[in-house]
Amino acid sequence: MTNRRTEFMDLVNGKETTVPFLTAAWQHFNCHENDPEDFAQHSIDFVEKWDWDWVKINPRATYYSEVWGSTYDPNEYGPSDPIQKQLSAAITEPAEVSKIDRIALADSPVFMEHVKGAMLIRKHFEDRVVVMTMFSPLSILLQCAGMSLYKGDAIYGSTTDFGIKELIFDQPQAAKQALQSITDSCIEYVQALVAPYEEGGAGLDGIFFAVTGTASNGYFSKEQFDEFSRPYDMQVLAAVKDKVSVFHTCRMESHPEWFSDYPIDAIHWDQFMSGNPPIDEDLGIVPIGGVNFTQFAPSSDLDEVRTQLDRTMEEREGKPFLLAPSCTIPTPASDEALELLRTAGH
Repeated sequence: MTNRRTEFMDLVNGKETTVPFLTAAWQHFNCHENDPEDFAQHSIDFVEKWDWDWVKINPRATYYSEVWGSTYDPNEYGPSDPIQKQLSAAITEPAEVSKIDRIALADSPVFMEHVKGAMLIRKHFEDRVVVMTMFSPLSILLQCAGMSLYKGDAIYGSTTDFGIKELIFDQPQAAKQALQSITDSCIEYVQALVAPYEEGGAGLDGIFFAVTGTASNGYFSKEQFDEFSRPYDMQVLAAVKDKVSVFHTCRMESHPEWFSDYPIDAIHWDQFMSGNPPIDEDLGIVPIGGVNFTQFAPSSDLDEVRTQLDRTMEEREGKPFLLAPSCTIPTPASDEALELLRTAGH
């Protein structure tokens, strides 16, 4: 049997492969995200149903800030996004950024929960690359303050009445200390995710590192991003060492070119949003993309899905890539659209 784990590594490392691309998709499992066994089983069922070639573990999007004390309602989600309702934020006023300290892995039930869930998924898919979603330290800091990870979006349940100016730009040294504390905590977590089972780790192949929307649509300028995100991103990515680093920059004008020198193996951006390059943009890194994620809604236009798949295949002909939706697919999603993705090129 073909080992898709080997195929993935060969593909992202520029080696000759027997396949032109590998396919995957991911979604949230609303109301099945707060118990590691339940979450792992839903993740396994989804991957098995579609026989994805590689696995992006897609946990609840709020878990990072929960580590520092933000709380959410696991049974109530936003009306348009699969995000649990925020009940309280770890940072309720800008001065509280100073209370964001390093948290050891062993002292974080949230981190330990996700190491356990990741290990269960990893053990089920030994023949495939499995990576865990990680947000950047800057994204985590924003989330701790009940602030959006995407410019202009509202956080369901948040009462935060200040912005990035007050949280970060007006107190840069305090913000940088918080970012370093988050980074140090994430480094230990990443090390546990990629550590072998026998060392108490999850045995994963690496991480799916997302800067969310912080690089997009003028949320942070290039100079601001380089000051408040890049140094901390680099530290977390360095902790992956020789494992896999898949990277994601989200939304419109998401500037994938900013990351051409990051130590990453593959890069994912939304090729269908304004201000973003097509999937055949040469960044020197294997791209991920294929179909607009919105086309996987139950009311999807299947003819448009076919058209986008055909266009992607044409643009990437003879060049390696990872075929996937442009972002997390809706919950629920169209089985017909997923079937077209799964069978593309066959």
